[in-house]
Amino acid sequence: MKCPYCNHSRSYVVDTRKCASHVRRRRECQRCKRRFTTYERAALIYPTIVKQDSRQEPFDRDKLVRGIRKACAGRPIASDEIEEMADWVIERIQDMQTPEIASHTIGELVLHKLQDTDPVAYLLFASVYLPLPDLYSVKIEIERLQTRHKQPEKETIW
Repeated sequence: MKCPYCNHSRSYVVDTRKCASHVRRRRECQRCKRRFTTYERAALIYPTIVKQDSRQEPFDRDKLVRGIRKACAGRPIASDEIEEMADWVIERIQDMQTPEIASHTIGELVLHKLQDTDPVAYLLFASVYLPLPDLYSVKIEIERLQTRHKQPEKETIW
């Protein structure tokens, strides 16, 4: 591992911590004695994503995380929880053991996880992913969520 400060090729590991989806290592350069952190993640072979218009593109974990993060913007959801959701979706994709996967299948997995995590984030993601052409469709989806979560409806002030 090359030092990011002096480009020396030798460093030693000071500390190792295992996280849910990666290994975090604190390293110290043998030449300049500065410390830096590396993250290790297993290099998995992902299936090709087939879009609705039949285009194909390689799976991109960062794109998945960005989509989940966008839906969770402004919600009380920690970054670690978003990473865990992405890891859960990737595990389901890997379990399918298929060389190609439809993009809508990934969207359904994300919706499933968001529905259990945060109903508002679910609605934000669903408003882009699901066919919700009008306010009535959104209202029906909200009512379905309320029934699922069994939360009492709050009075509206307007």
